[in-house]
Amino acid sequence: MSDSIQQELQKFELPTRTDFPWVGKVITAFGVVLSLLHIWFNTLSTLPELWISATHFAGFAVICALWYPAHISLKKSKIALAVDIVIAIAALACLIYIPFAEDALYERGVKFIASDWFFAILAIAIVIELIRRTMGWFIPMLILVCLSYVVLWGQWASGIFHFPGLSLETLLYRSFYSSEGMFGSISRISWTFVFMFILFGAFLVRSGVGDYIIDVARAAAGKIIGGPGFIAVIGSGLMGSVSGSSVANTVSTGVISIPLMQKAGFPPRFAAGVEAAASTGGQLMPPVMGAGAFIMASYTQIPYVDIIAVSFIPALIYFLSVAFFVRIEAKRSGVQKVTTSSESLLKVLLSGWHNLIPLAVLVTLLVQGFTPTYAAGLSIISVVVASWFSKNHKMGPKAIIEALSQGAKNMATTAVLLVGIGLVINVISTTGIGNTFSLMIDGWANGDLFIMIVLIALASLVLGMGLPVTAAYIVLGTLSAPALYKLLAENQLLELLVAGQLPEQAKAIFMLAAPDKLALLNAPMSLETAKEMVAVVPADFMETLLEQSLGLEAVGLALLSAHLIIFWLSQDSNVTPPVCLTAFAAATIAKTPPMRTGLMAWKIAKGLYLVPLLIAYTGLVSWDVSSVLVTGVFAIIGTYAFIGAIEGYLEGELNVLLRIMLVAIGIALVWPDVSIWIRLACSAAFVAIFVYSGRQSQLANVSASTNKVAS
Repeated sequence: MSDSIQQELQKFELPTRTDFPWVGKVITAFGVVLSLLHIWFNTLSTLPELWISATHFAGFAVICALWYPAHISLKKSKIALAVDIVIAIAALACLIYIPFAEDALYERGVKFIASDWFFAILAIAIVIELIRRTMGWFIPMLILVCLSYVVLWGQWASGIFHFPGLSLETLLYRSFYSSEGMFGSISRISWTFVFMFILFGAFLVRSGVGDYIIDVARAAAGKIIGGPGFIAVIGSGLMGSVSGSSVANTVSTGVISIPLMQKAGFPPRFAAGVEAAASTGGQLMPPVMGAGAFIMASYTQIPYVDIIAVSFIPALIYFLSVAFFVRIEAKRSGVQKVTTSSESLLKVLLSGWHNLIPLAVLVTLLVQGFTPTYAAGLSIISVVVASWFSKNHKMGPKAIIEALSQGAKNMATTAVLLVGIGLVINVISTTGIGNTFSLMIDGWANGDLFIMIVLIALASLVLGMGLPVTAAYIVLGTLSAPALYKLLAENQLLELLVAGQLPEQAKAIFMLAAPDKLALLNAPMSLETAKEMVAVVPADFMETLLEQSLGLEAVGLALLSAHLIIFWLSQDSNVTPPVCLTAFAAATIAKTPPMRTGLMAWKIAKGLYLVPLLIAYTGLVSWDVSSVLVTGVFAIIGTYAFIGAIEGYLEGELNVLLRIMLVAIGIALVWPDVSIWIRLACSAAFVAIFVYSGRQSQLANVSASTNKVAS
């Protein structure tokens, strides 16, 4: 990586205290201890979860306070460093106070004394300040608005947002001393799933797996037309599942793939857009899927291995959609073959076979039913063992210490963020705003699934301007997942009612809710009548009705589909202007205008919107493997048709009529409930247009060459 690129990339990194070497040494040592503590927490510890969560917060608060100054202008200030040392000590004091004061607090009947007030307010102030340093002002302001709503202005609000209010003492107790606020479920997810896999990623990177991934991508795609673009797609997909960060993914693979793409003849802005779109997709690629899959497993209570199983085909559709853009642009721009690797793919794979051991161990343990944290812990050990088969990256004590330290550093900002988001989630659950928001979305959508998805997408984009992807998914999932799940499940219930196929055990609910309409259930009915029947069922009975009508498996699938849709839509802020750091990082490497690069990345990442619609309307997410494969294959062809229509190009230029035909073909291939014969006919039509465009392009090239020779 050149010095100029390195300097530019530093714009996307937080300012750190590099002028005080002893601070770096302290953080390194502290990070090692913190990582070892978390490994113990997740394996052998029997400590109360509240104490572990408090340790998680205090430990990473120390790293953030010492490593990230309050402002870039203060990074060399000794006075600012002294203040931050006090903040770090204060965070540790908050941790120490909890176990010593907990019993006395409950003996008093949860009545605060002066020290209780002091440490609760101090801890909240510390987490808000550290999030401000590392994430900006949006999240701290969101936390303050939420906390003040509970105790102050909620009682002044009118309508559905009116909240009678809690006392400040009750709010502080729920926020700091209980397992509902800072140290609630989000914090538990942070110190278990998220930390263990970020640590696993740090070990993988330190063992040289990142270099191996790039070598494999080069060997796999480097010798074909458009190969450098495919390197970005393959490399970013594999690296993203390891790194857990879209920006880190862009930086690590983009410094190689973007210059290669430019050298081959791709337009610079397109090269940057491809890297940004592909790096964003890394968070969607099993088996790790960033932190989202772990949070999803906690929210839905669906096994993690099931989530990654149903996520593979959607991720494949997304990455192939990016690859289709690459292929079309390669043909249109006359991209030349660039030999980036003299070795065959098989040789490269075999030369680094040991790098596959940790991933194989991880997947095997997950499939065998071990918990994700246990699987991650054993996989970390397997990384060290596998590295001993390497010539250049053998991990000894020094490398292990570096990986432990780097894992803690990588986790620091995320840990503090998730602890702070716990305050927001606590307010949402305490006040019922989540249900209110769900009812609002449900009301605005008026039973229309497409409108609801559009509303969620808009909310995701707005939240993504101030929240990282993981936090945006947590907040949006809490607010809108219930409404989306309810609509997905109720649509299936309506289909049963319309077809007159409601199971007998479900009819008992209607017997209680609408006995006068019971006779209607024995025969097919209109959709309007079915909606009227569902409308009379009391809300308290609806969940039981859904379970008895659809079955527990179908209800669980509807819940998973709702969360997957939200999770996919939460990624769009990475590539959608005006705030799209992934695209900005790629633009820095390609030296292209950031905003125009963001627009290019947004166009290339259209799969982020197509796949959620497929999840909502088709059998793309299902336990029926044949249904998933059929839906996925036709969706891939349909996606290529859509992209060809957007670009006006396949193997050659397309006229308006052919572009319209491709749109119609694409719609038919992804539309639900279209017969297999129509889909086969549309697939054949697409192939015909594909071949025709290639021949027309060849004829045009021959004609141009002839004219050139004649002239």
